[in-house]
Amino acid sequence: MSTDIWAWVHDAHQQLAEAGHRRLADAIYELPGHANEGRNDQLDAVYPEAVAAARALGLPWVEVYLRHWRMQNLLNRRHQGEQALPEAVDLLEFAHREETAGCPQSVCVVQDFAICHARVDGPGYVPERLAVLSETLERIEPARACFDCLSREYSDALEDDGRPAEALAHLDTAAARIRAAGEQLSLHFHHSRAGTLHLLGRHEEVLALLDTAEQAERVRGREIDESDRRWGALLRARALASLGRTEEALALLPDVSEAERHADLRAVWTTTVELLVAAGARENDAELGAALAAWVGYLDGTGSHRPCVDLLLAAGRLALARGARTIALTLAATGERKLADLRRTEGVAGQVAALRAAAEAMPAPELPVPPAELPAYLAESGVPFETGADLLSVALDRYRGEQAGATVLALNLAGVLGGLGHARAAADLLWSQLDADPGSEELVGMLGGALIEAGDAEGVGRLADRLAASSPSDAHWVRARWAAAQARWAEVVEHCEAILAEQPDRINTRRLAAGAATELGDHAAAQRFHQEILVHALPSEEAAEVEAHRTVRESDLWHLITAATANRDWAVVRSTGARLGIEFDEPEGPVDEEWQLVTVRATRTNGATADLPAVRTGPATARILPVLGDDLTLNHGDVVVFAPALLEEPPAEDAPEEERRRWRPVFGLLTLLDPAGYTTYWIDGAWPGDDAWAGFREQLGGAGYGVWAYSGEQYSITDPAEEDGFLPGVYAALGVPPTASAAEADALLHRLTGSWTHPLAWSDLAEAAGADTARHKEIAERYGL
Repeated sequence: MSTDIWAWVHDAHQQLAEAGHRRLADAIYELPGHANEGRNDQLDAVYPEAVAAARALGLPWVEVYLRHWRMQNLLNRRHQGEQALPEAVDLLEFAHREETAGCPQSVCVVQDFAICHARVDGPGYVPERLAVLSETLERIEPARACFDCLSREYSDALEDDGRPAEALAHLDTAAARIRAAGEQLSLHFHHSRAGTLHLLGRHEEVLALLDTAEQAERVRGREIDESDRRWGALLRARALASLGRTEEALALLPDVSEAERHADLRAVWTTTVELLVAAGARENDAELGAALAAWVGYLDGTGSHRPCVDLLLAAGRLALARGARTIALTLAATGERKLADLRRTEGVAGQVAALRAAAEAMPAPELPVPPAELPAYLAESGVPFETGADLLSVALDRYRGEQAGATVLALNLAGVLGGLGHARAAADLLWSQLDADPGSEELVGMLGGALIEAGDAEGVGRLADRLAASSPSDAHWVRARWAAAQARWAEVVEHCEAILAEQPDRINTRRLAAGAATELGDHAAAQRFHQEILVHALPSEEAAEVEAHRTVRESDLWHLITAATANRDWAVVRSTGARLGIEFDEPEGPVDEEWQLVTVRATRTNGATADLPAVRTGPATARILPVLGDDLTLNHGDVVVFAPALLEEPPAEDAPEEERRRWRPVFGLLTLLDPAGYTTYWIDGAWPGDDAWAGFREQLGGAGYGVWAYSGEQYSITDPAEEDGFLPGVYAALGVPPTASAAEADALLHRLTGSWTHPLAWSDLAEAAGADTARHKEIAERYGL
């Protein structure tokens, strides 16, 4: 089968759009970009609706395509392993049924299957990976893009089997076949070959290969995207570090924040950093250790078992190098647990054992004070966290006989471990101490937080079940916080309501419930919870330091204003605003004033974000300024409610004056309050000049219309009077008010632009008005619109 996947995508998109299934058609185009660029939130927003639509329409090929690109995201950008394994296996079966076997994307599902097993345990699943890849490679042409992809997967499997020389030979053979078929190698193919050369110690060749490959891309007129630039820099940094050229490597190494945002970078990034640390070119500090520990925990949670072990061994070596005994032992314990998840442990089991042995051989520190005094000493002395962990571990070992003292030490040690990225280890420690001191509320509270931080669903359930008999409210609170972490908002409200039925004076419970109700769009419930906070809160002067959470916070008042605004309870908006010192122009009625320019951040129908200029009309309302397209559910003139928290911090006081002047507060859209009812049509043509356009806008505004130019100075159109000539262009959205018909809008545009040297085109509006569209089509053809 040699169907061109992208030709099929184009045809499928066109057919779906013409049939009126616009959102599914758009998803077909958008999903690969979301998947490859790691736009996880956008993908998660688009995917469920799209795959449900494909199933409802009986389009199995489209379903295979959508599911494949989601798997690419789960595996390559989120590094899921065992979490994604059931879907990978099911998708492989689905993609090879009679009705889907001809789908051009069905071959790519084999890659998903291979990658997923590599995430779980690459060396352990080498036979299965090689078998399925070999069978597929034998039946597809080298000219197909998937031949490139599957060849790289085959090479990866050989590398995982300790055969890098064979891997390189396989890549070179595949490259020759691809070129013989008249195709070019992808940049990803060259990146894969660079990785194999690294394993063989041929680092100079890595640098030459990357330069040659990127130059070839430019010669072919292909722009190297941001992801490939990151990878190119990282692969060069690793090669340079391997060659001892540490300054050059440091200059190219992406910042740790880049690896934080892009999980696929982390393994190579860590290898590079370990080389730099060994050369004395980069600091090996607790901050680095915390980052690596968090990544280990992430891989542990996704079931990416082999990468988790590989990473924790690197983190363990670095911990040993900086003398962090407790952290090294913690990583060794994690490694011992993870070995049970691997099919093939030879070699790696010895490394885990060596890590433990080296950590245990490190001398334990002497306590500077008696164990009971250690927490206070650490709080006052400013001892580094990792040193504190070592001291607390020694103190806890010596203090096991005294329950209360041991609990205090365990709480402190768990807090330090959690702060250093070892949430799972902190939870294990707290479980152990809770068995010894089952009545400690502090242990229960911290354990719940540690389990949630570690993403331990089983542990959360176990703790809640343990609490249910003796303290039902605490059990509900643990489950409510876990549900909130999983964005299961209805469950959050349910558990919070159960708590409040037993303990009606709980404040934080109401805060959590109000936030969940807001997420559900139940603003009436959110307002009720916030108003109840005002009733049950303690006066500031009566609340002890430990009960400070029970006083009314400024954020409580802002959230109440927001909920009341969504409910149009203007009396509450005004009375609560008065408590915050807000002055209103009118003493009563709806709040509709003109305050300042702000930005409202909304979500497009494809899941991407859009920052919309708006005029703030009240404490939590704004009127949208631009005329918008159908990829947003908002439009010009709509009044929206926004959440009160700033999404971006204002510029620092010492920032350039221009930056401070141009800054606008950015708020997140909460809900639409008053739709203005505008309909959008598009205008295209030649720019008439600043004065003419300003007059055009003014007259449209006076008639109640909106207009918003989207084109910039770079937009140009063909000048029909000049061969190879161009004119400045304008592409704008016209907002037609609900009081005007399309025919009236069409007539108004003719009247306002009739004297312009170059006419504008508005085909969609003319069609809606029942007017002749031939004129607009002729303009579009003449000016190359």
